Amino acid sequence: MKKATTIRSVETLACDAGWRNYHFVKIMTDDGIVGWSEYDEGFGAPGVTAAIERLAARVVGKNAFQHERIYAELFAATRPAAGGVVALALGAIENALLDVKAKALGVPCYELLGGKIRDRIRVYWSHCATWRINHPDWFKPAITSLDGVKSIGTEVREKGFTAMKTNIFVYTDGKPQGWRPGFGAPFEPEVNVDRKVLRNLCMHLEAIRDGAGPDVDLLLDLNFNAKTEGYLKILRAIKDMDLFWVEIDTFNPQALGYIRRQSPHPVSSCETLLALREFLPYFNEQAMDVAIIDTPWNGVWQSMKIAAAAEHFEVNVAPHNFYGHLCTMQNAHFSAAVPNLRIMETDIDRLAWDHELFTHVPEIVDGHLTMPDRPGWGTEPNEEGLRAHPPKSKGGLLNYGQAGKK
Repeated sequence: MKKATTIRSVETLACDAGWRNYHFVKIMTDDGIVGWSEYDEGFGAPGVTAAIERLAARVVGKNAFQHERIYAELFAATRPAAGGVVALALGAIENALLDVKAKALGVPCYELLGGKIRDRIRVYWSHCATWRINHPDWFKPAITSLDGVKSIGTEVREKGFTAMKTNIFVYTDGKPQGWRPGFGAPFEPEVNVDRKVLRNLCMHLEAIRDGAGPDVDLLLDLNFNAKTEGYLKILRAIKDMDLFWVEIDTFNPQALGYIRRQSPHPVSSCETLLALREFLPYFNEQAMDVAIIDTPWNGVWQSMKIAAAAEHFEVNVAPHNFYGHLCTMQNAHFSAAVPNLRIMETDIDRLAWDHELFTHVPEIVDGHLTMPDRPGWGTEPNEEGLRAHPPKSKGGLLNYGQAGKK
């Protein structure tokens, strides 16, 4: 059995993904094995590519099987600036190393994580109505009214999905617009929640629920769009709605714990946290019902450690997944192997050319992702497809709130 494979090169690639770019790490070994991972620069993290390329010199020449050692060496070399963009670079490298190791052994990545617990993973339709409202050039049909919101709710049900997640919108002359002050759109750094926002949010939720019917679970993502006072106002306004969870982001675990203890709905959080060190204060505070882990950011191997800690605190986990198909499969292997899974996020509205960028697309049947048994992550980028869609110079959250940008 193969016990070593030496890393020959570490390369980064990118392609156009509509309102953002997709980014990939490609690791090649001396014996011809190619490992891939997908990472992201658009979700508030510009510069990950530069960090990966700078760290590559510490990776080349190492045994790819020793991914824990490589991770530890890279962490030691970057310890004074641990976290942030550097942590995302370590996660991207780790995920590509897992793909190399699994392919060398001829097994799916979930076998490296202890084996799969489930063959099918329940998913929820994320950014439901959101993409078609915020990015109508890329995701069609565009939603321009409450009737469109109701229609996509019906579409979710008719396509066999059992859960959907949406965001906050305000309606001006009947036309919806995303309300994202936490991300600077509109630029309202005080992020106060007023009556108009509350009325419009309730109206939006009622429309999508009306379309989906009573048997589809409804999730609400509030992101960073309020302070503690505002989150409590929203929770009071929607207390009588049947919600699977309310997703709340805050960098203060005590504030989140205070909110959770007053919430009529389960609270999920932590998708922007990095490494177990950042999660532990939230666990100690009993701040959330579901811990959301971004496995492309953290690395799937490190994410299993976070999930194990969550299990100690009687908390289930859910992966953060709003990227390309390779990220979906990285998250799927985590979801297949982790015991304390709640549900998995995925985007169903896709770019017209998404299928051209990958060798395999996720198989979703009746609202569940079916796990493949192909070696590695079970899909990889199609380099010819990437070249056909060269990356743009700008994208992601850095465009939010800028005139003429979507």
